[in-house]
Amino acid sequence: MTATASYFDRKPTTAARPGLLHLQANPPSPHTPQRTFSSAFSSPTLSYRAEDEVLVFEVGSRHLSAGIVGESNPRCRLSFSPEDGRRVGDYRQYMPEYQTTPRKRKRDYKWGEDHELWRMDLRGLDLGLVEDKIERMARKAYTKYLLLDSKHKKINLVLPSLLPHRLLSSTLLSIFSNFQTPSITLFPTPMLNVAAAGCRAGLVVDIGWAESVMTGLYEHREVLCKRTTRAMKLVTRRMADLLKEYAEPGIADLHSQRSPNHEEDAGHNQPLPDSRYFDFAEEVSSRIAWCPTTAAGAAPSKEAPDMARTLERPGTVEEGPSEPLDEAQDQTKISIPSPLPPRKTLQIPFHKLAEPVEDGLFATGKDLHDLDDHEQPLPQLLYKTLLSLPTDVRSQCMARIIITGGGSNIPGLKTRLLNEFRAVVEKRGWDSVYGEVATETRKHLETFRNTRVNRKPLGEGAETHLQPQVEDPIAEKLESGKMKGTKATLAGEIRGVETLGAWAGGSLMASLKVKGVVEIDRDSFLTNGLAGAKKESEITQATQRMSLVARSGLGDKTAWTLGPWA
Repeated sequence: MTATASYFDRKPTTAARPGLLHLQANPPSPHTPQRTFSSAFSSPTLSYRAEDEVLVFEVGSRHLSAGIVGESNPRCRLSFSPEDGRRVGDYRQYMPEYQTTPRKRKRDYKWGEDHELWRMDLRGLDLGLVEDKIERMARKAYTKYLLLDSKHKKINLVLPSLLPHRLLSSTLLSIFSNFQTPSITLFPTPMLNVAAAGCRAGLVVDIGWAESVMTGLYEHREVLCKRTTRAMKLVTRRMADLLKEYAEPGIADLHSQRSPNHEEDAGHNQPLPDSRYFDFAEEVSSRIAWCPTTAAGAAPSKEAPDMARTLERPGTVEEGPSEPLDEAQDQTKISIPSPLPPRKTLQIPFHKLAEPVEDGLFATGKDLHDLDDHEQPLPQLLYKTLLSLPTDVRSQCMARIIITGGGSNIPGLKTRLLNEFRAVVEKRGWDSVYGEVATETRKHLETFRNTRVNRKPLGEGAETHLQPQVEDPIAEKLESGKMKGTKATLAGEIRGVETLGAWAGGSLMASLKVKGVVEIDRDSFLTNGLAGAKKESEITQATQRMSLVARSGLGDKTAWTLGPWA
């Protein structure tokens, strides 16, 4: 009977010991064994994310908003102020008497200049300081609110379409130089406001800080843009005058001391006696200021009771009609504690808090012929903007008036703006010529037309152009068949639409993977700057001939244009 082999008998023998393999003549090269996956549902990689996150930054003259794509609101909204520009170790703002101690002001001080990131007038503007402010705010947003590493994070940058090239270049240079951002996609603010309202066309009324901008868009393209200096900067200045008048009753009335040309100067840059009222006036303007829905002594519009559909979003209503104040409410006083010396509680009548808004945005009590083109009231500028648009674009935009910006949050402002705009349309129509002579001419033409119509009855004996049009059943059938299955769009009616804001529109566009018109690569910009942008005709030709002429370099992925900023 054969004995069973032991374990050591079955084990194969080797010529070399395992610990001496490195002494062999041709040792095997070290390598990592390949991983094989037998199932189609196995994970082939160990990466945590399939794609990188995209950030959305909105930069304005007073604030910077930052957040992550797909969210409805930004993670942070940081304001530019002189307190954020202090050096490391400067803690003077925490001293007990710092707020009440008067500080020396520059001789050429302009109202609110320390709280602005930029201004459209580049004369005397320090672009290096602008870059430093953007870099500090962006770094604060990264480290304190976003809690993300700036490397390999693409940015969708929301900027005004009227931004000068020097400010655009400084903004891009600050982000590309201080953060490892591979590319930046630019989006204009008006287009994102229209997208956030769920529309393709509309008139965006942006009541900003230094100026109010009205932009007409059709199919997400800007058609016309008009501006006025009547914005929140002028409102806060008028509010500061009002607060100082009640805080220091002994001083002379500031309104009576103004010269005739001081009220409407070119930039509203006349210094105030005390600039410490800026923070106080801005807080009161944002929290307590209001606007009556109708002007004093003005008759209500014919469509005023139907204001429930004036400012609306599909399925929602923003604000309805408001009744005028009676005599008792008009004399109601509001108690406002003043943080400035002498510390006391100001007793201001409620109707007085509406005067800065009416004076700053609507130019109440002033004649239009006394105002320049750059300081037109908001209702007049809204009418002129729509009047300058083509007829088909105007019919779409007037039914989608989007009022946005910081000033749009004042209660009653949107209703008042649409009421006065409707009154201008009812009075003048859509005729660019107006005045007494134009009115008389229009009456004569109407009388002459009625005379000719009544002279001959309509029928066989009437003139050709007065005869009724013969109905064509075939054309009517074709027209009804063409409109079958399509939803009729609202046009030709004055209506306001609510928007979620430019930042929410940028988040929405980025989450839908919409490719922007202006997509700037980091290496390309750092090499050539804005001079590396190509014309749109060159990009179009490159796209058309990319498959035919690949060796010519026209289809370079780094090619980009300035789009609306050109």
